[in-house]
Amino acid sequence: MQPTKHNWTKEEISAIYHKPFLDLVYEAATIHRENAAYNEVQVSSLISIKTGGCAEDCSYCPQAARYHTDLEVQPLMQLGQVVSAAVKAKEGGASRLCMGAAWREVRDNRDFDRVIEMVKAVNEMDMEVCCTLGMLTENQAQRLADAGLYAYNHNIDTSEEDYKRIITTRTYNDRLNTIKNVRKAKLTVCSGGIIGLGETTEDRVAMLQTLANMEVHPESVPVNALVPVKGTPLADQPRVPIWDMVRMIATARIVMPNSVVRLSAGRNEMSTLEQAFCFMAGASSIFAGDKLLTTPNPAFIDDMAMFELLGLKTRDAFKNGRPANTLKDEVVTAI
Repeated sequence: MQPTKHNWTKEEISAIYHKPFLDLVYEAATIHRENAAYNEVQVSSLISIKTGGCAEDCSYCPQAARYHTDLEVQPLMQLGQVVSAAVKAKEGGASRLCMGAAWREVRDNRDFDRVIEMVKAVNEMDMEVCCTLGMLTENQAQRLADAGLYAYNHNIDTSEEDYKRIITTRTYNDRLNTIKNVRKAKLTVCSGGIIGLGETTEDRVAMLQTLANMEVHPESVPVNALVPVKGTPLADQPRVPIWDMVRMIATARIVMPNSVVRLSAGRNEMSTLEQAFCFMAGASSIFAGDKLLTTPNPAFIDDMAMFELLGLKTRDAFKNGRPANTLKDEVVTAI
């Protein structure tokens, strides 16, 4: 495995990002292939367990209550609905189920108790369970860990300098503090960002620097391309060029060599050839299923056909072993 570094400078990351395109992809692909499982891709399914009505003002998000989109607000799903979605996802090839709720922060109430039950139920299906529920305290993170949660997603979205342009209802430090609370509970971290928000390349570099200089690199790093939604402030942003996506994935692979780099939002607009470039540059995970929370996404059957064409294999759940807090009576060793 490639050794990790945690003191990257912006100049170093910028030099990588701006390398001639084919040289960049070659370097990233070389690092990626040093991992014996370079042709394994983790398939995750993301479902919205509570949709819309969020108090935040994230400029890209149709779930913000203040924006006039066509999104229909829906209450927290029932346990049976979540289990059914998990069964369908697992049958489609997913080894991780991610549950997202349109909350600004987790509150210690009956709804959170219900989420805890959802986590327990999916964990018993031998799937990795991930949640993205907004900001949470150390105690709340520990409750999720005790229920069997495997990962917590909390994207930093963009650079610290650019953040206030995109979101004003919370701070960058709020984001980082939640990630610290997740770490304290010994959960794995899923954290990345979005490109196509109108940010500069310097913002992209700074975002990667924040992630790569964490004491422990995020185990999962989603790279999202903005999906513009009518009614949001970023509705008129142009589509992100595929070359920019490949550059971000390749740079992330080089500076965080052992992280799972997830090709996330925006895949619905990509051809198989464009996605193949992303896999070659170091992407090792995707979200599959008809929707990513509220935006369109390729169907499981289409992704499995792409995997067969490209010679990719699905990655098993808990490939690197279960965290201690998810073990029952057996001892599971890391692979």
